[in-house]
Amino acid sequence: MKIVTVVGARPQFIKSAPVSKALANAGHTEYIVHTGQHYDYGMSKVFFEEMGIPEPWINLNVGSGTPGQQTSQMLARIEPAIMDQKPDIVLVYGDTNSTLAGALATVKLHIKLAHIEAGLRSYNRQMPEEHNRVLTDHCADLLFCPTQTALDNLANEGLTDGVHLVGDTMYDAVLQFSTLAVEKSSVLSRFGISPKDYFLATLHRAYNTDDPQVLRSIFSALQQISDLVIFPIHPRTLHAVQKGQISIASNVRLVDPVGYLDMLILEKNARAILTDSGGIQKEAYFFKVPCLTLRSETEWVETTDSRWNTLVGIDPDRISSALHQQIPADRPHPQFFGDGHASEKIVRLLNL
Repeated sequence: MKIVTVVGARPQFIKSAPVSKALANAGHTEYIVHTGQHYDYGMSKVFFEEMGIPEPWINLNVGSGTPGQQTSQMLARIEPAIMDQKPDIVLVYGDTNSTLAGALATVKLHIKLAHIEAGLRSYNRQMPEEHNRVLTDHCADLLFCPTQTALDNLANEGLTDGVHLVGDTMYDAVLQFSTLAVEKSSVLSRFGISPKDYFLATLHRAYNTDDPQVLRSIFSALQQISDLVIFPIHPRTLHAVQKGQISIASNVRLVDPVGYLDMLILEKNARAILTDSGGIQKEAYFFKVPCLTLRSETEWVETTDSRWNTLVGIDPDRISSALHQQIPADRPHPQFFGDGHASEKIVRLLNL
């Protein structure tokens, strides 16, 4: 079977790595179309190198821009790439502009579309990701859900045909690469830090980075932590910090984006994680590390229902209070995200 995979952003590289491996093991031919949505070495190429993802068949080099500009350029460039290959099926992942552009280009060409990580809902229509995931779900022929909640969300919208509960491919990736990360990563020694002696923070969503007052509030909260905060900073966040002349407290150490293996080690050994990333919320859960989500809602409700993740928004006092709450030692940790074999299940179901 000939497959075109459309990816473009850091989380998609992680989600796709175990699927690409499963496709190769099953004897399928995959052509990876990289939109270029993430293009810095630390946000793109390093993931292909570390995770053994096949080199992209083509890089569209779209780069940054407004959501409308970026999506339209991707759509215009993805369509001829798909037409050139005439695949049996196109795979898209998650909820980025690359996801939506890949979905629209595919359905306009009447080619079968599969959405991996289908059914997520934050119910916050201010998030561009929410529009992307809803529209993609309603375009797709095959919808691969990571959790029962995602399956239920689709059923509530009348989507039941071609819907499958398979588990989470990011969980597959963590299980596949954690041992390698321990063997290969020297990030703790490079940064001069020890396990559980630091907090880890990430921030990239537009509604947190584009308003200087919001960004200032978040960095004020990090200052109140007092202890060391390691902050691998997304390029758009760094630009916003510089543009807004946001002061950085001495306990907050901004570092360049790190590769996947280094990030796994930083997550696993953090005292707690503060983030607005959906993927990092999950990875914190996988490693049983408390997470504070710098949002008012999450699509990964399993992590909050089980009390491993707390929604704190951007209020410094609320963040500080949550960090100092006593964590119950006997918190349940259910296997919400599958058995680590989501990728193999997806590959088997692609033949249906």
